[in-house]
Formats: sequence, structure tokens, C-alpha cells
Amino acid sequence: MQIPEDELIRTRTTLINRLQNWQDQASWQEFFDVYWKLIYVYAVKSGLTGTEAQDVVQETMFSVAKHMPNFKYDRKIGSFKTWLMNMTRWRITDQFRKRGPVCQSRSQSDDEFNSTNAEMLENLPDMAIPDMDTLWDTEWKITLLEAAMGKVKRSLAPEHFQVFDLYVNKEWAPDRIAKAFGIAVDQVYVRKNRVSKAIKEEVEKLQNAMA
Repeated sequence: MQIPEDELIRTRTTLINRLQNWQDQASWQEFFDVYWKLIYVYAVKSGLTGTEAQDVVQETMFSVAKHMPNFKYDRKIGSFKTWLMNMTRWRITDQFRKRGPVCQSRSQSDDEFNSTNAEMLENLPDMAIPDMDTLWDTEWKITLLEAAMGKVKRSLAPEHFQVFDLYVNKEWAPDRIAKAFGIAVDQVYVRKNRVSKAIKEEVEKLQNAMA
């Protein structure tokens, strides 16, 4: 599978560097398309509603855009993946705080109001527990895989990707796939391996783009 020259040029600089230019709408759209679902699913699995999770996506994207022009990436300090996770966690915590009373009711005493706030804060998810880190890592990998599969699917002949999908995802037997497409069984393996290799390479490219 030949990669167009303009695609090679874009991958020479990381997506992080390209995001520092607010005028680069293509890069920002690419970032949103790839990572919005990661943020949304993480927020929902943290205990938020779908509507609250959508707000987290919007607010996280806004925060990333706000910080990117002066963002200085240093691998020694930490990965962009971890930085994005922390940005998302803060927005999730904000949503949980919004569930509490915004103002004190006239019929509610100061003691009752403070007690309600204390209970609400105690119920906030512990964003430092290992399970939250594991959840983010899992969803990150799923996000990159889905994005890679989508990109490879758009770049290949539909029949080639269908063979891969039936073999890997639908778990059809190779001889059944061969009969359905009128090809030899060995061609089923060839097409499956080619698509698998292309997806793996695309995942690596996405990882490097955020490195």
C-alpha cells in the first residue's frame, strides 16, 4: 500500500506540534475525530451521564486548544497520553461538582448546606486509583485501533477489507470466505495478513504522532 507524499510530509512532524497552530484545522479535526470517543467513554465509565460526558469532551477539547500554543512536550516529564488523561479527569471532576447544590436554599441551614457539600465531595470518584489508569490505557488502545482500522478501510478496496473483517471479526472459516468472494483459500490468508499489517503500521503511526 503506497502512502501519498503529502501524508508522508504530515507524519514527519508530530500531531502535537501541528496542534500548536490554531489555523491548522485539518490537524485539529484529526485530533477530535480520533480522541473524542476516548474522552467520552472514559467519562461515562467514570460514572457520568451521556450528556455530562459530552460536556467533558467539549471542555477537554477547549482546554487542550487553550494550552497547546504554549505547550512544551518533554518525554522526561511525562507522555502526552498521561497529560490528556489528567485534563480529562479534571473536567470529569468538574461535572461531579456541578451535581451539588449551586446555591443555598433559604430553608436550609448553613450546617445542612455544608453537610450536603461534604457528602457530594466524598462521592467524587477517586481519580488516583489504579483502575482509572488501567481504564484509560485500555480505552486509549481501543481508540488507536479503531482509528487505524477506519483509516485502512478507507484506503483499501472494499472487498479486501471485507475479507479481513469476516475472517477476524465475524470469525468465518477461510473456505467459506473464499467461496463467498470466488477466490482461492490462500488469497483469504494473503488479504487478511496485508490488512493486519496495514492496521498495525497505522496504529504505530498514530502512537508516534502523539509522541
